[in-house]
Amino acid sequence: MGTPEFAVASLEALVKAGFYIAGVVTAPDKPAGRGLKINESAVKIFATQHRLPVLQPEKLKDPAFVQQLADLHADIQVVVAFRMLPEIVWNMPPLGTINLHGSLLPKYRGAAPINWAIINGEKETGVTTFKLQHAIDTGNILLQSRFEIGEDENAGEVHDRMKVTGAAVLVETLNGVAAGSIREQPQPQADNIPHAPKIFTETCRIDWSKSIGSIYNLIRGLSPYPAAFTMLDNKTLKIYKGKKEPATDAGEPGTYNTDGKTFLKFAAADGSIYIDELQLEGKKKMTTVEFLRGYRFKSL
Repeated sequence: MGTPEFAVASLEALVKAGFYIAGVVTAPDKPAGRGLKINESAVKIFATQHRLPVLQPEKLKDPAFVQQLADLHADIQVVVAFRMLPEIVWNMPPLGTINLHGSLLPKYRGAAPINWAIINGEKETGVTTFKLQHAIDTGNILLQSRFEIGEDENAGEVHDRMKVTGAAVLVETLNGVAAGSIREQPQPQADNIPHAPKIFTETCRIDWSKSIGSIYNLIRGLSPYPAAFTMLDNKTLKIYKGKKEPATDAGEPGTYNTDGKTFLKFAAADGSIYIDELQLEGKKKMTTVEFLRGYRFKSL
């Protein structure tokens, strides 16, 4: 059960490992773009190419879907980047339902674990396989694998590494479950565990009164999607990549400085952020040098 490209790596790994895939459950096709062309999920595209049965329920409690799922007689269900499941679904197979989550649980439960780990300046992250139960991301842990987050890595780069690591851990988990060699471990109980809620527009707005370290992590944690942003001449400016410059006299937080040719920087609480890749509202993504070549600042 999965939808985005992240989940394809796991499905492909299960196929290559020789597991029998009784069925694939993914999101319904949706019209997208100006022409409202029907858009299929990455998981559906892969499943169709490999002639795997595909189910695309609108509602997971739909009796017709529940019956279709039961008719597959699966021993176990695997969830990677999918919707929250009702108990009638996750409790169906005899060996239960396993979820692959992009964090070292119990840290970063929620919808955006990669983003929040980087935003919060974590030095490492990892993946966890666990058994689904009632409360989201709280089930017993099966296996975990950890890896370092590079100082300059962004969410997209960690995502691409994590999907490969996660797929390998998932295969190891299923082999262990089949062999009876994995012992479930309850998640540790701890106070002040960081969470990973859904990313909203306000999450992405840069507060220039904060430190350059905090802002730099926000930019990395939201790149390449949905991207941190600020305003420039009353237009939204998305920032995908930048550099930190500590300074005591950078100027009023939020003000910018540029030579109009090679650099654009914004002042923060304790220095400046030099912008390397950006996208102005209505324009394509480009480097700062490319942007400055054609932009005329209103306030310069």
